[in-house]
Amino acid sequence: MWPFGLLVIWSFILNDQWTEGPINQATKIQGGFVPKKSDIPKATVTRLSKYLRFLEYENERGRETISSREVGERLQYTDTQVRKDLTYFGQFGSPGVGYHVEELIGEIRKILGTDRKWQVAVVGIGNLGRALAANKSFLQKGFEVVALYDNAPDVIGMEVAGMTVQNVDAFSDYIRENEISLAVIAVPATEAQKVVDLMVKAEIKGFLNFAPIHPVAPDDVFFVTVDLAVLFEQLTFRIGHGSR
Repeated sequence: MWPFGLLVIWSFILNDQWTEGPINQATKIQGGFVPKKSDIPKATVTRLSKYLRFLEYENERGRETISSREVGERLQYTDTQVRKDLTYFGQFGSPGVGYHVEELIGEIRKILGTDRKWQVAVVGIGNLGRALAANKSFLQKGFEVVALYDNAPDVIGMEVAGMTVQNVDAFSDYIRENEISLAVIAVPATEAQKVVDLMVKAEIKGFLNFAPIHPVAPDDVFFVTVDLAVLFEQLTFRIGHGSR
């Protein structure tokens, strides 16, 4: 069974509702071949993650080649959409053969920046923070939780998933020394802006935000906000309207 935190992140990241509008590839996509003078739609980046999950599944089953039609049918996209998304980043596959599964997995990982390890800090070690810290499956996807922070005296110093929870007010040096550029915010809404301000000063560039607000930050700092109420509302809308 997947831990609750992973289910939440998985559901949100694979949801197209947050992906409207373009994304500037020069500042938000790391690794791989990216065209220099065009905007990549955010929805394309989300679909790349879906393609990657599906290809990894097929690779584990021993699949060597696959067509855009098969990828599209499984994920409810057209084969034209699949090819268009991939064409933003180069030419992949061969006519009459399709895509080499293992090779395409490697290329998509480069595009998404997950061909390297990303070190992650978690701030707020309540139930959600602990579940995320203990989730080893993130490491398989290139994300390693290496530091835990909180401001509660009864939590600071606690051992969680083999790590000692540190005081959130004293993390700047460790963040810089260990080149941590991603953080999870699992704190109450009233504390979120303070946490972001501290972490931006420590040069954190990307936040997975579970607080039900969108903190203010410089333009070169990026957020994905997970609001459970929004996700439930999307489910109830789809059930009520019979839509996908």
